[in-house]
Amino acid sequence: MAARMTAMRRRLVLAGILAAVSLPVAACGPSEDPDRSFPVPSIGPAMTVSPAVNLTRVELARVLAAHDLVLTDTQAPVRPPEAPLLTAAPRAIYQVLLPRDPQKGFIVVYEFSDPTRAAAAATEEQAYVATGPARVQTPLGTVTIIRQVGSTIVLYAWLPAGSKDAAAPGIQLALGTLGIGYPVAN
Repeated sequence: MAARMTAMRRRLVLAGILAAVSLPVAACGPSEDPDRSFPVPSIGPAMTVSPAVNLTRVELARVLAAHDLVLTDTQAPVRPPEAPLLTAAPRAIYQVLLPRDPQKGFIVVYEFSDPTRAAAAATEEQAYVATGPARVQTPLGTVTIIRQVGSTIVLYAWLPAGSKDAAAPGIQLALGTLGIGYPVAN
């Protein structure tokens, strides 16, 4: 009788281990929502960007140039605090040249299948940035800019008190003229 109970316990433990291992693996399968599939490769300058992202880049360069700022491509591994829809979206990363603060000025452009999905992602990010989890990921006083340009979302975050370059405020001013804004309470 004792041997049978020990064998039954072993089987239950083994079944529990198999369930614990297979549940996360099953969760990694493809998603039915094309904007939420994993893993998501980042779109970098060395890769071909979509026409929507390319148009957004042109608009970014235009509004930044109006403030004497230069937009460049970058390979930097930038990952700002992101709500789930942004986390799952393809992205392109650009940088505004700030000579006195070369590690700052990153702008992330996320791509969605249509403007409606982009608006949903912007709204979700707007709410997420105001939550505790997002706030612990950024220093106190960080200003987050969320703009929608067609089917893309532009995200820029900066810390005015920590800025070393006098041109940095111009990025926020320039982005304020781009597309549709989603204000974030600071």
